[in-house]
Amino acid sequence: MSATSPLDDQTILVTGGTGSFGKAFIRKALSEHNPRKIIVFSRDELKQWEMRQSDPIFDHSNIRYFLGDVRDKERLMRAFRGVDLVVHAAALKQVPAAEYNPTEFIKTNIHGAMNIIDAAIDRGVKRVIALSTDKAANPINLYGATKLCSDKLFVSGNAYVGESGHPRFAVVRYGNVLGSRGSIIPRWRTMIANGETNLTVTDERMTRFWISIDQAVEFVVSNFSRMRGGEVFVPKIPSMNIMDLAKAIGPDANITVTGIRPGEKLHELMIGEDDARHSIEYDTHYVIAAETELGSDMASYETMRDLGGKALEPGFSYASDTNSEWLNVEQLQALIEDLGL
Repeated sequence: MSATSPLDDQTILVTGGTGSFGKAFIRKALSEHNPRKIIVFSRDELKQWEMRQSDPIFDHSNIRYFLGDVRDKERLMRAFRGVDLVVHAAALKQVPAAEYNPTEFIKTNIHGAMNIIDAAIDRGVKRVIALSTDKAANPINLYGATKLCSDKLFVSGNAYVGESGHPRFAVVRYGNVLGSRGSIIPRWRTMIANGETNLTVTDERMTRFWISIDQAVEFVVSNFSRMRGGEVFVPKIPSMNIMDLAKAIGPDANITVTGIRPGEKLHELMIGEDDARHSIEYDTHYVIAAETELGSDMASYETMRDLGGKALEPGFSYASDTNSEWLNVEQLQALIEDLGL
């Protein structure tokens, strides 16, 4: 266990705690750190029961399972009593579903974010990290737009904490998670296992950022230590081409191109040129600093630069198609095998 862990002796609440990220975060917290208590906050009793039965670690004496919805502020107020740290991982995130059900995504991803912020301030939570997505940068779909709103809300939430100086709110933005629920990899693997000889891709030019679930969890944990309030943290991660991924999973499969779906981008973006003007580069990550006026000891462009960050070149953007780091077919195959996907 880490002696300097930001999770040690803390009561941690994870919204969306039964999801891919939530389970991975909780597993790591209990196996490598020493939290006082972890609260799994989610709205599906069956998923909570299945999670508890799936592994002895999820029946740990320090876990509490709390049914609730981020849309319900009163329930959040109850759940946040005595909580030190919050990881906000709950979201509706399927792009096609968002295009057809926009109001539901707004209620969960935007109104839910507002409720998290209000409850955290009213209950005196110390730190909150909200998970974002590359689709929130220059969004073209409803899901990305709701997550951009959420990001803005969490950054601006730091301006309302008052004299107490807490909570501090920050955002972590990353790309597609290898093997997460709804990922293309498990679907393709199942098709190949069932004898399918044809895989469908929407466009052979498509590129995406990729990160493993363990890397995503570690990035969130590390940012609890480094956050000052108001940052959007972006990890430096590799890109991959969709055709290389298809070849890694089904080397002998035929590829059918079906065309880009509504709301889908050809390439993803994590830092656009406009955000880059107030972003700072570090060895392992970037920080998009808040443009709004926050507390004097919170994150700002000047503060981040003074802490050893490097200003980005004019016209810089961090996009999946112009990334300097790539995963080829062999690396993707090794990564998929290592992760047991």
